[in-house]
Amino acid sequence: MTLDKKRSMFALLALAVSAFAIGTTEFISVGLLPLISQDLDISVTTAGLTVSLYALGVMIGAPILTSLTSRMPRKSLLLWIMVVFIIGNGIAASASSVTVLLVARVISAFSHGVFMSIGSTIAADVVPENRRASAISIMFTGLTVATITGVPFGTFVGQQFGWRFAFVAIVIIGIIGLIANSILVPSDLRQSKPTTIRDQVKLVTNSRILLVLTITALGYGGTFVVFTYLSPMLQTVTGFKQGTIVMILLIYGIAIAIGNMIGGKLSNKNPIGSLFYMFIAQAIVLFVLTFTVPFKVVGLITIVFMGLFAFMNVSGLQVYVVMLAERFVPSAVDVASAMNIAAFNAGIAIGAYTGGVVTDSIGLIHTSWIGGTMVLTAALITGVSRSLERKDQRRLGTS
Repeated sequence: MTLDKKRSMFALLALAVSAFAIGTTEFISVGLLPLISQDLDISVTTAGLTVSLYALGVMIGAPILTSLTSRMPRKSLLLWIMVVFIIGNGIAASASSVTVLLVARVISAFSHGVFMSIGSTIAADVVPENRRASAISIMFTGLTVATITGVPFGTFVGQQFGWRFAFVAIVIIGIIGLIANSILVPSDLRQSKPTTIRDQVKLVTNSRILLVLTITALGYGGTFVVFTYLSPMLQTVTGFKQGTIVMILLIYGIAIAIGNMIGGKLSNKNPIGSLFYMFIAQAIVLFVLTFTVPFKVVGLITIVFMGLFAFMNVSGLQVYVVMLAERFVPSAVDVASAMNIAAFNAGIAIGAYTGGVVTDSIGLIHTSWIGGTMVLTAALITGVSRSLERKDQRRLGTS
């Protein structure tokens, strides 16, 4: 392995460590909802705001804060991001009311948004162009490992010692992430180009980029209609005990990691083409779950497949939006990346909120087919985007 390859791999590992810390805090509430609900004497749906408000914080913070910090050296920015992250989770660990907890979650969310947007472009920059999707998927492996180990471990810690101790554990992981960034990420990173208001207007008025942002929100968010309320569903509908749910979350996370790596490889050459089939498969699994979740064995098998497809689309969506930004607004690639991170989190917020409404009105079991409908809509829009991409390729081929 050459020195450059070693440096790029170390940088990707550092980004993955930080993504692990941030991924753990994003999804930790999913496993802790019943505990937070009981301890703070609030409904499960109100506790679900710890997921949806966090996602809204990322959605709003990612493009705005990425734009405002575009002149900062990237390494300094990464270190400051982790400091804010540690502060936010420290407040969450000491929260005695739902209001303080929600404020803490929004502070943590601001660091998440900027990290994921610049992290994706750094990952794409440190490898050759034909390995971009794989590099982004390595960074996002931190998120998937967080879902494998962080969320079940946090849920276990919460069940044994109280949900606040789970946030204390996250603060410790955040400190490790800060150290990893300071040691492993090189200082000579390509500086972001300052983004003008005009460039941002170009991004938000470009129909092709808006189409992908819509696909991201619906396709990624559809699973969160179900996933946000997976713990209570497994408890009340399927009939699993609390201790078993930790193991199921672990298995779910392993499926996510496998799906994420497969998705990165499939998306290297033709991201938009691969995404179409991923969404179709994901929608089918969610529709099937409606009928299988009351039964322990087939329900568990379906949930494993839900995990397999849940994050498979992430690297393809991220690399495709960067490709489009380079084609249409090359001076605003970082902000385009941030807008897609915002779209991921808009999807989480919409999914979590929809799941709460469905749970309160018609019941937990209906979250599956409603999430499936969201993903199916994303598949149809992906089909439109794919045909537009083919027209572009033909036009570029003849010019």
